[in-house]
Amino acid sequence: MDDAACVETHPDVFFPEKGQVAYVRAAREICGGCPVRELCLSYAVENQIKFGVWGGLTPVERWRLRRRLIS
Repeated sequence: MDDAACVETHPDVFFPEKGQVAYVRAAREICGGCPVRELCLSYAVENQIKFGVWGGLTPVERWRLRRRLIS
């Protein structure tokens, strides 16, 4: 977690309200250059985290990824 690119970013960026597309875009940009992005995404998928942008993916995108991995 100490190596995450988001460590000094305000959490609101990663937990946007519905329709806050600019926050999602900003979170994806931060995640895109993160050295622990894959670990973060794996954690969120494995633990079925239902809120926020983790590893650059929204909850719906993680749900779809999980479904693809399971089937």
